[in-house]
Amino acid sequence: MADLSAFPITRKWPASDSDIIQLYSYPTPNGVKVSAMLEETGMAYEPHLVRLNGEQKTEEFLSLNPNNKIPAIIDPNGPDGKPLPLFESGAILIYLADKSGAFLGTSESERYHILQWLMFQMGGLGPMLGQFGQYRDAEKTDLGEKDPRTRYRNESRRLIGVLDDALEGKAYLVGDTYSIADMAAWPWVRGVKEFYKAGDELGLTESENVTRWLNRCLDRPASQKALKIPDPEA
Repeated sequence: MADLSAFPITRKWPASDSDIIQLYSYPTPNGVKVSAMLEETGMAYEPHLVRLNGEQKTEEFLSLNPNNKIPAIIDPNGPDGKPLPLFESGAILIYLADKSGAFLGTSESERYHILQWLMFQMGGLGPMLGQFGQYRDAEKTDLGEKDPRTRYRNESRRLIGVLDDALEGKAYLVGDTYSIADMAAWPWVRGVKEFYKAGDELGLTESENVTRWLNRCLDRPASQKALKIPDPEA
């Protein structure tokens, strides 16, 4: 068994099998990304539920991710045979894709096209949809044109439009191949429809390409499993 005692997080969330990847997460869109990747690749992993009621700000969790955000992982079999702690969902997706040799294209050109759409999600789609959701149900205050709700709604609609244009004539964001770019984006778009109930408001219902793509991503068995990993009812 690998020795993970150097990682304080394992004191609060002890590993049952320290020889496999340890996942510390919650099934928000960012958490689902990594659960989906682990399920798709078939890598052995152990999920630990980090409740977003303050557990992500505990000393133990901060020892792994000082930015107090889920998800984070420890791979006991990292590069050079040493344990690798890692946070930031995009970085984790790239690492797991490289480790498994899957979902990051079959050529150097395809790899970079996938990475550009991953960065689109990380830098635009996720932050904007997250801020839209944060503000949309806040107490209404008349801020006129400076109302942040207007800003985040309009930018979220624009980004969904960018996705819709990019998916014209394609099954996935980079052609016919499912990749980490799709895994990063679909949990956020699903959140618009299922969690925020804002499909009409953000133009999702009229974005036929995005709708087809989202349904295609959700039809994958790994995606369905990932939506409940870690189990929030545990």
